[in-house]
Amino acid sequence: MTSAGTGPRVGTSERWLLAAAAVAVAFAAADTYVVVLALPDMMVGAGLSADELQRAAPIVSGFLLGYVAMLPLIGRIADLRGRLPVLVASLVVFALGSLITAAAYDLPSMVTGRFLQGVGGGGLVPATLALVADLYPPHRRGVPLGIVGAVQEIGSVLGPLFGAVVLAVADWEAIFWLNLAVGLVLAAAVRAVGRRSVVADDVARGRPDVLGAAALAVALAALVLVLQQPAGLTRDVTLGLPFVPFAGSSRWFSPLGVVLVLATAAFVHRCLVARRPLVDLRAWYAAARSADLIGAALLALVLGGVILAFATADPEVQVFSPAGEWFLIGAGVVLVLLVVHQRRAREPLVPHAALARTPAWGSLLVSFFVGAALIAALVDIPVFARITVHPDSQLDAALVLLRLLVALPVGAVLGGYASRALPVGAITAFGMALSTVGFAWMSTWGPTSLAEWVATVPLVLTGLGFGLALAPVNAALLATTADAVHGVASALLVVARMVGMLVGISALTTIGLRRYYAVQDGIPSPRALCDGASRCDAFTDALREAGIAQLEAVFLGAAVCAAVAGILALVLLRGAPTRAGAAVPTPGAWT
Repeated sequence: MTSAGTGPRVGTSERWLLAAAAVAVAFAAADTYVVVLALPDMMVGAGLSADELQRAAPIVSGFLLGYVAMLPLIGRIADLRGRLPVLVASLVVFALGSLITAAAYDLPSMVTGRFLQGVGGGGLVPATLALVADLYPPHRRGVPLGIVGAVQEIGSVLGPLFGAVVLAVADWEAIFWLNLAVGLVLAAAVRAVGRRSVVADDVARGRPDVLGAAALAVALAALVLVLQQPAGLTRDVTLGLPFVPFAGSSRWFSPLGVVLVLATAAFVHRCLVARRPLVDLRAWYAAARSADLIGAALLALVLGGVILAFATADPEVQVFSPAGEWFLIGAGVVLVLLVVHQRRAREPLVPHAALARTPAWGSLLVSFFVGAALIAALVDIPVFARITVHPDSQLDAALVLLRLLVALPVGAVLGGYASRALPVGAITAFGMALSTVGFAWMSTWGPTSLAEWVATVPLVLTGLGFGLALAPVNAALLATTADAVHGVASALLVVARMVGMLVGISALTTIGLRRYYAVQDGIPSPRALCDGASRCDAFTDALREAGIAQLEAVFLGAAVCAAVAGILALVLLRGAPTRAGAAVPTPGAWT
């Protein structure tokens, strides 16, 4: 592993490697919400009716659970096993999840596929951020960190648009078959480019295990056949025999199911005994054990409780999911156990003193509030557009957000360059000040504001502000943590922002709903307002005004979150050695 303190010379291969990793991060982030428009069709594919929307929530939350809950463990494994193996493995797991989702026939198989997609997609982020730290010295990390952060946020917003484009020409399964192809291509690209880079020692070399590859091909073919049950085969008297269950109706308890189990066992065996296995399971298991599996499991349970409490709720009508309070209570109990384990373990998931410096843990706190503010822009700006200027087009309402998204990568690059010469706390504070002004401006919007060109100004200010904050916060964390913990530290930074987004949408929804009900209470009944008319535009307009008041309150709350993030950055990120000529602490200084 290269020293992050000095950084190797970054040549063409390294730039192509980072470009491929950044594209992978964006593509995986897009899958977070790619199912928004495809969800009704996916529900049919899973055997659910249109009125069972709550049962379909795991299709979305399953991805988030895999994406967030497994991040710390994968980040720690990236520290122990290497960045490139984790990047390649994450893309392969993402591709496998895409295959299972595309071929899914019921809700459990669909959620399993989405969970694996989340695990693979989430693992790309800490490995990519840590790879930037491996390749660049602290004063040169700003721009690549800004680009990675920008493509991640843009990818999550463009996911629904990507889904809409595919659905315009094909069925929902095509989204995930395309994911499978892109995931495998990116995995091959990262592996090929990685072999020529300065971190090529992390990539296994040699002739692949032919027997292992054959067993894997048979297992995957059997998996697809068991899931898909092609009608042309199952209806044939002879060719359909492998699909017939031995007993009962389970398609897994069939000759094809047995082939799947045997082929999978053969593949695992080859991975354990072959000299050049396709997957070195012994090395992965050793890394996982060293990464503190108990601590990782406890933290995954904590994060899982938070995700299930917030992510499965409808943000327009409720703060928590129906069992949200119980999920949070359970998460709190497990959190206590995690703290006790973290203190007692000799080699915990987050090594002792890894986040001891103020800018290190301060960057996590700043990231939390940045996420809480950012979610208001990603969710509520399209909603505002939908109830005001684009009531008949969800796509046009979503496109309003592009005005913000165009400014975000510009701010990310500018923030990266600025971090070479200016304190990262000041840059982040300035960016959050711009976002605060933008949100405060949005809180004054009326029914026709988005139809005027001047509405672009707060959108650009907000996007530019968030972009300016991305690179400095990441740079502060990586500059004040040891090389050996960059993976898990980067994972915790992403977790902090994602949890901030979940808690933020809940808190801001609470504020908005209170404002909505306060305005609604002052609206006369339809009969009193419309004198008994069968159609009453006045009452409809009054309800729309209540909805606008709700979103104005949300924007004002987001402005407060952005302001808090800026103040915390100014106070906590001081002293991070990210500028050229700044002293980088020696390894002993971290403890």
